[in-house]
Amino acid sequence: MYDVKRTIFPQIEYLLENFPCVAVLGSRQVGKTTLLKQILPDAPFFDLEKASDFTKIEPDTEFFLQQFDECVVLDESQLLPSLFPALRVKIDSNRSKMGQFLLSGSSSPELLKNVTESLAGRVAIVELSGFSLEEAWQKKPSELYEIINNKQFKDLKLLKPTYQNEELWQLCIKGGYPEAFLMGNKNSKRFELWMENYFDTYVQRDIRRLFPQLDINNYRKLISMLSHSSGKILNYSDFARSLDISQPTVKSYIQIFEGTFLWRNLPSYEKNVIKRVVKMPKGHIRDTGLINHLLRIRNKEDLLGHPLAGSIWESLIIEEIIKGFKNRLINVDYYYYRTQHQAEIDLLIEGDFGLIPIEVKLGTQINKNQLFTLKDFIKHHNLEFGLIINNSDKLCWISPQIFQLPATYL
Repeated sequence: MYDVKRTIFPQIEYLLENFPCVAVLGSRQVGKTTLLKQILPDAPFFDLEKASDFTKIEPDTEFFLQQFDECVVLDESQLLPSLFPALRVKIDSNRSKMGQFLLSGSSSPELLKNVTESLAGRVAIVELSGFSLEEAWQKKPSELYEIINNKQFKDLKLLKPTYQNEELWQLCIKGGYPEAFLMGNKNSKRFELWMENYFDTYVQRDIRRLFPQLDINNYRKLISMLSHSSGKILNYSDFARSLDISQPTVKSYIQIFEGTFLWRNLPSYEKNVIKRVVKMPKGHIRDTGLINHLLRIRNKEDLLGHPLAGSIWESLIIEEIIKGFKNRLINVDYYYYRTQHQAEIDLLIEGDFGLIPIEVKLGTQINKNQLFTLKDFIKHHNLEFGLIINNSDKLCWISPQIFQLPATYL
């Protein structure tokens, strides 16, 4: 266990005060168990991966839950599908009582379906990802997300730098899995062994158990191919041809990869567009440490010399922005935008605050030609402003509607 306090900690406490059940979902090893124990250190705790706990609950789940009046913590709940109908019965026996259950779940595309169908109206769902920048380095949270959420865009100029540039590179190389990140700063060899074991366990244990009929070798090959396509628009037919499988099978594999919280699909933005857009999905491996492991990138020099350096950096920043909003329970939708003439915007964030187009650049300089698509999009959608996030050290408006935000201010 580590002592890092997660940004979403107070939000989960708030949700427990307002919902009978809270479910914390995320991939394996992002710190769900540690977080649950930090939030409710004295509550009855049951880990369904432990045979002793599983056998206590599985024979008569409904009867087991009836024994408790205080909040019960159930870790890795996806392992017992019969749990969810039993939770509904228990919650409905005293519907007005908040904070009855705190759950965690991972590595199961069926889990969200079980939670939402059985516990509709009774559960708040939050997603826990790996360390964000502020969690990794234990820094004061950036005010960026509240400024945007409150539509106080003029205050962007008042932001202060939060991180050293090297701290961003460290997180980009090691990724956000808490144990791996903390280990990677001390022992690179142990870090590589941890990542190798993590990926092998995911494929050989989790996926084999969840999808016993799936061709593990083809699934593993597809992940390797996706690592080389991370940050790019996906062409299912190319994958299907290379693996000698059907396009529907490719789509199902990517859905599994996404449903187990390791892949992020960015849908194409198609609302109110006046130009023909590319409608194929774009995506990336969510943890940069995992993609670096798969691509055998070991350090900053390896990364800067790799053809995917810009895409990996872009993935880090996109994930950081999505985490920043979600860790504060600010609901956002996210997209990418690309026209048939290859004019592209890396990220579009949409919430109650409106729509914000964001370009992510690895370098420090801005080419005026790069601003054209952003300016054009802002104009045609009548937006207040857009962002360019790069490795500059200067926080400024570079045009009346485009703001340069150095990544160290995130």
